[in-house]
Amino acid sequence: MNKTTIILKEMDGVLAQVDQQNLSEIAKLLKRSNRIFVIGEGRSGLMAKSFAMRLMHLGASVFVVGETITPSIGAGDTLVAVSGSGTTKSVVWTAEKAKSINCEVVGISTKKESGLGLSSSHLVHIPAATKFRREGETETIQPLGSLFDQCAHIVFDTICLLYADLNHVDNSQAFKQHSNLE
Repeated sequence: MNKTTIILKEMDGVLAQVDQQNLSEIAKLLKRSNRIFVIGEGRSGLMAKSFAMRLMHLGASVFVVGETITPSIGAGDTLVAVSGSGTTKSVVWTAEKAKSINCEVVGISTKKESGLGLSSSHLVHIPAATKFRREGETETIQPLGSLFDQCAHIVFDTICLLYADLNHVDNSQAFKQHSNLE
């Protein structure tokens, strides 16, 4: 079996375990939110930023935590916090801070009982392998957290499709939000 086929089978096995109703509820929550903020570090941060960009294309008011133009978060806003392990200190701290000021917190993690999982109002559990290869994690041929990153990307794209449907945004409308300074 070729490597691509193995990777796709790994992803399929993980994504089959993701609660699709939960993704629908997350899309509804994002629609109700005043503004959406995302945070993640390293590769999880790249997945978070790609999610933010897709949401922007769909018309959402969205910000990446840590960027110079990111405003303060407040009640009525939602934070989407991404950490494969659920233990990344800056992500967990930011989730705890957002929760303390009455924001909704959507955690994206492999571990429900992690600091991120426990500080989230809503958790999207992606049961993929992490870089730590802890007991009970999904087997993978891929290094580090690649399987989590890939599955997070697909989960975010699913949420975006659901969000677009709720907001009646099609490709032509999203294209109008695409960068034209290229």
